[in-house]
Amino acid sequence: MKVSVVYAQPEEQVWLPVNVEQHATLMSAIEASGILAMFPSIRLDQQKVGVFGKICALDTELQDGDRVEIYRPITWVAPDDDDDDD
Repeated sequence: MKVSVVYAQPEEQVWLPVNVEQHATLMSAIEASGILAMFPSIRLDQQKVGVFGKICALDTELQDGDRVEIYRPITWVAPDDDDDDD
């Protein structure tokens, strides 16, 4: 069956079509895509993954046409508060 694996960094985005066996999991699709070699900074033990925007476990079984997404950690930096009122 056909699925895709996607990952986006600020400077680069990839969408990789992958053929996997029936009953494949998110993890098997990620491994088959080769994306971990392309982006060695991906840490599946720390980053969330999902299908079509819904967070799922790595052992979730895929359906034909699914889009496996690897999410980057969300980081927020507070703006520098230069107010001298305190």
